[in-house]
Amino acid sequence: MKVTAVVLAAGASRRFGAPKMLAPLKGRPVLQHVLDALAGAGLVDVVVVLGDQAAAIRASVSWRSERIEVNPRPMDGLSSSLRIGLDAAAENRTVDAVLVLLGDQPAVRPAVISAVLAAAETSTQPIVRVRYADDDAPNPVLVRRAAWALAAGLSGDRGLGPLLIECPDLVTEVAAPGANPDIDTPEDLVRVH
Repeated sequence: MKVTAVVLAAGASRRFGAPKMLAPLKGRPVLQHVLDALAGAGLVDVVVVLGDQAAAIRASVSWRSERIEVNPRPMDGLSSSLRIGLDAAAENRTVDAVLVLLGDQPAVRPAVISAVLAAAETSTQPIVRVRYADDDAPNPVLVRRAAWALAAGLSGDRGLGPLLIECPDLVTEVAAPGANPDIDTPEDLVRVH
């Protein structure tokens, strides 16, 4: 199965008070941790959707082969960035699925990414999500091409969450230890350290 990872990193960081994708965590920007986890899991086809802070993020992150797309209207919410990522992945007709990750979840682990990919190889469901033992964060979420229209039809700032809730019969879950918290405030960043 050919998978393109889509990293959503266009948020305005209002609650954080500064560009959270660039916030230092263990000597690297928050977004770098997500990209490094993808590389650690062996994913090289990666689309990163940036927003208003695109120039600063481009200058601060160590890029590999990731493709950057800029959301011209990040204020339309996470779903608008998801559509941009899906459109970028769709340009390659050989891509079977996207693996969606959030740029503000630096605790995501390569082993969890690999577990979701492995489950997708044996599942016939169009969506595969992780279920962490210590929180309900669903990311990463794999969405097969057959379900891209459902994902593209979402609106607002909730990403794939509503689709996972409304269509549980389309979802395979992969159990994972620990948690994958969002970094929304400076306090969240301190907790992840």
